[in-house]
Amino acid sequence: MAKNKFVTIAGNIGSGKSSLTKLIAERYQWIPYFESVGDNPYLKDFYADMNRWSFNLQIYFLSHRFRIHKEITNLNKSVIQDRSIYEDVEIFAKNLYKLGRMSERDYETYNSLFKEMIAYLNPPDLLVYLKADISTLLDQIRHRGRDFEKNIEVSYLEELNSSYNEWIERYKYGKSLIIESDSLDFVSSSEDLDKIANMITGAIG
Repeated sequence: MAKNKFVTIAGNIGSGKSSLTKLIAERYQWIPYFESVGDNPYLKDFYADMNRWSFNLQIYFLSHRFRIHKEITNLNKSVIQDRSIYEDVEIFAKNLYKLGRMSERDYETYNSLFKEMIAYLNPPDLLVYLKADISTLLDQIRHRGRDFEKNIEVSYLEELNSSYNEWIERYKYGKSLIIESDSLDFVSSSEDLDKIANMITGAIG
């Protein structure tokens, strides 16, 4: 690859985005950017009461990812990012609104803010979607053992998966790559990681 690249990894909760981001960054000496989880001041409250904290959480994520996206595009180095800014509005905020856990007023305000912000951003060179079944997501969520994820509802994950599958088919900001990850163990299997790495570099071109 002759020039610096910007790749972002998309996927549902528990799909392995952070792990793949770390491994690809190490392989190609790319700079990794991870989702703000451990220092997120709203996440624990959100999982305890989604109706109360959905708007606050989404605004936090949107602000964080907007800042990171700008930083990445100004960096002039190859970067891989854990979750894109597009998922905030297309998946998570939309899903919370559909489930009645974000009011119409808050959702419209959030959408308007996103549209203004996105106009200032250059899209990634490639968006990689890690597609996984609910059983895979639940196994990986249990395995990593985050306390605030213990009470995630299966119906919530199912709605997110449905939204992801609809969204990736109409993703319009640039190149995209769908990786069916249920049968892959890229953390433990170097062969599986090789397969994914080759798919990513091939898709970038």
